[in-house]
Amino acid sequence: MREDLLHYVWKTQKFQSLDLRTSSQEPVEIIHIGQYNTSSGPDFFNARIRIQNQEWAGNVEIHVKSSDWYAHGHEQDQNYDNVILHVVWEDNLSVFRKDGSKIPTLALKEYLDEELLSSYKNLVCNKGRKFINCEKDANSVKSIIWGQWQQRLYIERLEQKSKQIKKLLKGTRNDWEGVLFAMIMKNFGLNKNGEAFLDMAKHLDYAVIKKASKDLLQLESLFFGVAGFLSKAEVLDDYFFRLQNEFTFLRNKFRIKEYKGERPIFFGLRPSNFPTIRLSQLARLYNQHPSLFSKIMECTSLDDFYRLFDVHASAYWDTHYTFGKESKKRKKGISRDFVHLVLINTIIPIKFCYDNYLGRNNTEELLELANTVPAEKNSIINRFEHIGVPTRSAFESQAKIQLYNGYCTANKCLQCHVGTSLLARKN
Repeated sequence: MREDLLHYVWKTQKFQSLDLRTSSQEPVEIIHIGQYNTSSGPDFFNARIRIQNQEWAGNVEIHVKSSDWYAHGHEQDQNYDNVILHVVWEDNLSVFRKDGSKIPTLALKEYLDEELLSSYKNLVCNKGRKFINCEKDANSVKSIIWGQWQQRLYIERLEQKSKQIKKLLKGTRNDWEGVLFAMIMKNFGLNKNGEAFLDMAKHLDYAVIKKASKDLLQLESLFFGVAGFLSKAEVLDDYFFRLQNEFTFLRNKFRIKEYKGERPIFFGLRPSNFPTIRLSQLARLYNQHPSLFSKIMECTSLDDFYRLFDVHASAYWDTHYTFGKESKKRKKGISRDFVHLVLINTIIPIKFCYDNYLGRNNTEELLELANTVPAEKNSIINRFEHIGVPTRSAFESQAKIQLYNGYCTANKCLQCHVGTSLLARKN
């Protein structure tokens, strides 16, 4: 038995509610189950229960065994003083409040339907699964249920991504432009160099970036210099020397300390994702749009963002991927697929946070934007496709990533609308 099933049963009242009795054989009538609490404290607030003809108003706590009350230390916590009913699967120990009064206990083991238990075990204890518990039935759940659930999951995903943004804001005293720069730097580093690029962004004072943004060479020199790419003695071309000189000048002018953090790597990357190319593209982006934050806040459509990010690495990189080594000539612009990644991982989360900061609700607009961005392609999305659950946009792919990581892998089927829908259908 798991506690999440007991929570589900109490919320849905899927048990024999006639002739309920406490472990002391007192008659119980449930007037109101209470409000489900997902934070610390009792599981259900403000319930109303009639016990032995006496109506009580207070909280309900749920455990698998009544002895869990003491295992969790509730007898020492004043938040549990107002518990009026202890709902358990098995009553193996009497429980008392801090004042010594006994808490009535309702053991659901005697009232639960065997068919529900069997359906729950088949769903959650699916030993033959290859992907998720409900892989055989997920595609039969109504689209309206999937749609509503994915919207909640996507908001959860945004809230999760917001944590890092809020942390950066706290460290910069709400410098939204500086935080955007740090997040975009991280995004331009992708998986391999994301953390290194973020560390570099934190090392560089954004005020210096703003001052240097008028001159592309200066901006590139800051990025390449901090990354450690300008220390190579064997590179002899003019562009490299100019970058070296600019970085030496800026480092002295702005008293930039030596960066001792993680260095960007090239190994395992496609040439188009080399840190040299991405840093040059980023420099060009801020050179063309020094007020990038306000520009991003003004953009509302996917085409707006395509135009905003229509930039190329500087001319030197048309014939190079690394310093001093020539390659076939090719302009190295930011692809639309890369714009999609920046939208998913940085821009929409930043917009979400900024709207919350201003106290306005633009969630529908953000959902609409996310629905126009093509879906990501990864192993999670591919496996959902394989079981017959298609993904049409980034809104849906992000929701499914949240579903898989936050619910499916943790067996939280009874906190999932798809899982509860399947369970309700069988009972």
